[in-house]
Amino acid sequence: MRDRFTVVGRATGCHLFEGDGTRPIDEENVHVKYTPKRVQFPEEIAAWRRSIEAEEERKEASGLPHRWNNARFAVERVVVTRTHLAEEPVVSLTMRDADYFDFLTTSLNLDRRQKNGLTLRQQYLEGSDPADAPSWMNCSFGINVALETGKDGKMLFSRRSAQVAGPNSARWNSSANEGLAQQHDLPRDGSPVSLHAVARRAVFEELAVHDGDRTEVELLGFGLDLVNHQWAAFFRAVVPELDEPALRLRWTRGVTDKWEHDRFEFVDADPESVFGFIADEPEERWTPCAPALFYLALVRGAVQRAGGDPAGRFAVEQAERKVMSDRGL
Repeated sequence: MRDRFTVVGRATGCHLFEGDGTRPIDEENVHVKYTPKRVQFPEEIAAWRRSIEAEEERKEASGLPHRWNNARFAVERVVVTRTHLAEEPVVSLTMRDADYFDFLTTSLNLDRRQKNGLTLRQQYLEGSDPADAPSWMNCSFGINVALETGKDGKMLFSRRSAQVAGPNSARWNSSANEGLAQQHDLPRDGSPVSLHAVARRAVFEELAVHDGDRTEVELLGFGLDLVNHQWAAFFRAVVPELDEPALRLRWTRGVTDKWEHDRFEFVDADPESVFGFIADEPEERWTPCAPALFYLALVRGAVQRAGGDPAGRFAVEQAERKVMSDRGL
C-alpha cells in the first residue's frame, strides 16, 4: 500500500510520508494534539500485554535484566496539509496515552497469529493502508536526528547497542533516536508537545550536545517504518562549533544514555562519502529508516550550499549514481 524509500539501489523498509529535504517544516507548522485517553486493545491482544507485564515483573523480582515501563504516546493519525499561499507543509499529529509495554505488545508480535488465523501484520498493515492502522498498533513515535559537526564537516552514524530491546538492536541507525515519552516531553504547563524540543533532548541524552552548544535543528520530514510499524520524525542538526574529537572526549566523561549505542562512525558529510558508507555496510545492518534520514540531511545541505535553490538536490543524486557505478550496483 505504501512505496518504499530507495537509496544506492536498495529498497528500504521505510515509507517517506512527508518531506524531500529541500525545505524544512517550520516548527510553528507542526501541531501536536494530545488527548489523555488510553488506547484499548482487543481482548486477545490485551492478554498478550498482560503476559509481557507479568514476565518483566518476574525478571525484576528475580534481579534479572528486565524492561521497565514508562508512559508514552500512541499515534491516532498524522495529517499533512499546505498553507494557503506559500504552500508550506503543515503537519497535525494526534496522540493519546500508551506505555512501553503497549508498544512491546504489538512490536514483538507483528507476526504472531491470532485466533482468527491472521497476524497483526496481515490484518492491519498488509490488508489495508498501514498509515490508517488503529491507535493501539501505533504505540511508538520516534525522533530521529542526523548530526553534522561544523568544525570538521562530519556526519555521525550510531550503531544501536545489542542491549537495546527490539528488532533494531546492533544496527546502524540515526545519530540520535528518542521515543516520545510523557515524563520528558509533555509540558506541565499544558502547552503542546514540541518535536523540536524532543530532538534537542535526543542529542543531549545520547550525544552530549548541550543546550549551551550552538545547534541548528531542522525538521525535514516524517516516515513510517513498514517493517516494524513505527512512526518517525526526521531531523537534521548541525553543531557549528563542535568536531569529532570534541564529541568523543565528552563521551569518555559520561553520557546520559551511553548504553544505547556501542559504536560511532564519523564520515565526511559530502554526499559521495555518506552514500559510500551506506553502500559498504551490508543492507541487513541498517534500521529501515536510517538511510532515508541521512538522504534528507544530504539534500538539505546541498540546497543550502546552492543558496536555497531546490535544484541543489541534483548534486546529491549525481553523487549517488557515482557511488553505485563505482561499486557496480
